[in-house]
Amino acid sequence: MDLKVNFSGRAIRYTEEEIAVVVEAMRNADPLTQGVHMREFESKFAAYQGVAQGSCFVTMNGVSALELSAQLCRFKPGDEVVMPSHTFTASAYPYIKKGATLAWADVDLLTRVVTAESIKKAITPRTKAVVVVHLYGYVADMPAIAALCKERGLILIEDAAQSIGSELDGKKAGSFGDMAVFSFHSHKNLTTLGEGGMLYVRDPRLAALVPTLRHNGHCGYDFERPDYWKPAMGNVDLPMLDNDVLQPNNYCLGEVECALGAKLLERIDSINDEKRARALRFIDALADFPELEFHREDSRRHNYHLLAARMTTGVEKRDRFMRAMFNDKGVKCVVQYIPLDRYDYYRRLGMGKADCPNADAFFDAMISFPFQHWMSEEEFAYMLASTREVLASLR
Repeated sequence: MDLKVNFSGRAIRYTEEEIAVVVEAMRNADPLTQGVHMREFESKFAAYQGVAQGSCFVTMNGVSALELSAQLCRFKPGDEVVMPSHTFTASAYPYIKKGATLAWADVDLLTRVVTAESIKKAITPRTKAVVVVHLYGYVADMPAIAALCKERGLILIEDAAQSIGSELDGKKAGSFGDMAVFSFHSHKNLTTLGEGGMLYVRDPRLAALVPTLRHNGHCGYDFERPDYWKPAMGNVDLPMLDNDVLQPNNYCLGEVECALGAKLLERIDSINDEKRARALRFIDALADFPELEFHREDSRRHNYHLLAARMTTGVEKRDRFMRAMFNDKGVKCVVQYIPLDRYDYYRRLGMGKADCPNADAFFDAMISFPFQHWMSEEEFAYMLASTREVLASLR
């Protein structure tokens, strides 16, 4: 088998300008963490998102942002979090680690994200928070979901790891909830050298705690020091919120990565637009093959982080399609995001039961096509032609 189109783990290639920014930070940043580039990235990210300055905090990856969001929820024994069953595991386990139990919500079969209705079915008297994952890059119906959470007095957290730059009603994904998390992992449309993340916190009182929580409990002294070195460079304390103690972490991201992130914000919209245009070309060129059901969205509500489809003729045809694409055509498609209730991890914790038929139906017949931004036009055309040929051969 000659692999011609790989499912790459790297989403983008950096421009010479972006590489120059990294080299400059490598040479001159002082310090190499917690410095001017971190503050610039946070400020520019908040401006891009259209949220308040001082509400965005860069982290070493998306999971650490999720961990901080879970910590700020201050769960008590018995508290539940509504979570999509169809998502990456990192969306879910930080909330378990901070003391919550998960209640699985189903997704819409076509959009593959949760709805206000599916969330409502998962809410119980023990629910404290709701996590909405904008999976594949598509923004869920946040006005309806936000109204539901406000009505029920629930904390609303957006997992916007895959949806940076996506918009609904002129608002960016990750600007609707009480908190939001972003990922700059290698596979994302904006990636800071493989890892990186961002946490958004709407409440200024909670946001004020994040720098201390993120950086080992470090904080300033509450008194004037005649000598700057006495008693030390800074204090270390336990952040307190309504008598709850919040233990510190070390979730900082380096200056080189922050410098790159701030630079990449300049072209994230063009990256998203180019991926969306290419996705629509692929989807429209396969319109005469209803065996593959794509989610078609021609607005900025979808950034097409991934290009996924469902084989409407079932799992056996899906498997035959993927085998032929890989073995005969050299195109590596993959299957992603097992419903979390099926994993041993969640089953061992007693969370292995879910009433999520759409999540099951989609996953059992899903296909994710190679869709890195840097894929050449020749590779794209070859993948499209191969898809048509294999689908025709299966009829």
